[in-house]
Amino acid sequence: MVFSSVIFIFYFLPFFLLGYYVSGWRAGALLAGSAAFYVWGEGAYVFLLLGLIGLNYTGSRWVDATVDRRRRVAILASLVVVDFAVLGFFKYSEFLAHNLNRLLPNAPLPEVHQALPLGISFFTFQLVSYAIDVHRGSVKVERDLTRFAAYILMFPHLIAGPIVRYADIRDEMHGDRRKTAHIGLGVQYFIVGLCQKVLIANTVAPLADHAFAADLLGLDATTAWLGVWAYTLQIYFDFCGYSNMAIGLAFLLGFTFPKNFDYPYAAQSITDFWRRWHMSLSSWFRDYVYIPLGGNRGGQLQTVRNLLIVFFLTGLWHGAAWRFIVWGLYHGGFLMLERFGFGRALQAAPRPLRRLYAVLVVMVGWVFFRADSLPDALHYLAAMAQPGRFLAPDAALSILLNAQSVAALAAGTLLAAPLLPALMERLRARRAEPPRPDLPGRLETRSVYALPIPLLAAGFVISIAILVGSTLNPFLYFRF
Repeated sequence: MVFSSVIFIFYFLPFFLLGYYVSGWRAGALLAGSAAFYVWGEGAYVFLLLGLIGLNYTGSRWVDATVDRRRRVAILASLVVVDFAVLGFFKYSEFLAHNLNRLLPNAPLPEVHQALPLGISFFTFQLVSYAIDVHRGSVKVERDLTRFAAYILMFPHLIAGPIVRYADIRDEMHGDRRKTAHIGLGVQYFIVGLCQKVLIANTVAPLADHAFAADLLGLDATTAWLGVWAYTLQIYFDFCGYSNMAIGLAFLLGFTFPKNFDYPYAAQSITDFWRRWHMSLSSWFRDYVYIPLGGNRGGQLQTVRNLLIVFFLTGLWHGAAWRFIVWGLYHGGFLMLERFGFGRALQAAPRPLRRLYAVLVVMVGWVFFRADSLPDALHYLAAMAQPGRFLAPDAALSILLNAQSVAALAAGTLLAAPLLPALMERLRARRAEPPRPDLPGRLETRSVYALPIPLLAAGFVISIAILVGSTLNPFLYFRF
């Protein structure tokens, strides 16, 4: 079950919200509803998740109750090892066996394909962050198993984030969530996310699929650039759309999730891009990997090492394939360039040039991310780099370049920049409207503004009409 489906919007969500608000035991209602949501798509894997929840709940309480530091560290290390071992078994065992077999052909290992439990990368990171935060004393240990299980299983963020740390919502888990101050904001976030997914991401997806499925040896530059442009918009509006829908659902339940995107394609450097893209993942690696390794406090060589480790892991987190690792190291390489000299030169360049540099670097990187293999990515990049092969679109591409897809490309390109928030702020100032009401700190950014109700209603109706007549298209980050 996905958020952008008729079943979720008109059946699951209304019945769940009714039970959630009527029930006097809201943690229990949230846990039951989230378990049902997960079982719908994953079935028996819910028992794996429940087992990890029980293990981390018990282990974290031991960490909190243990005075001896060595024992605390040993218990924490055991929890982290088990959590990552489960993730490694399901996500990386086949990749590891395949590469070891290529290195050691005389001692072949079985390459058993494991079905990947939905959301395993996200809930593993949440379990690990919780255990570490309890050890550090940055969050109080949760003694109510139902509340802790509801936090991990909470369906808005369970499948594809954002990565919500328990410190972000602990007070709300223990508070009275019957307040409805942000329900309107929650509805707006959900509809905006739905429109991003259905009207833009799904509409440009066939262009990207066509380009990356083409015969790469005969691929022309026109199709190649159009395909990567479409995928650049698809992956942003797909994942940002999911995150906005998750934030909106959290508001409906009385929770405030952290912001996950802040117009990353308006970045003026790759360093700036990673402050804006998948912000909950970037901050997770910063706080639990980069800083513990020493950050940038140990000199240039140590900083280079730490950056390479972080972006190697960032690539590996997205998928068990060399193309993801190359994608991560590619971004890490540009961060190192910007940190050691190039960044100062970049700052002296005009702002439009800085933004053009950032978006071109990101687009090239997406080729590694989207291609089926590393050799395919290199062939695709070779086609992009041949200006003499800018040819007229082929027949199939001409059919796909219809009014809807062209409109989605244009709208996506404009909406990927912070033009709409700037326009809304200007209109608000012209009308001399009072300052907007206080919003939760993690969302107090320029992207939070009230859209006209007719616009939201029209977007919702059009999105539902498209969903009714289309094949289900899951969110891209479900596979990670």
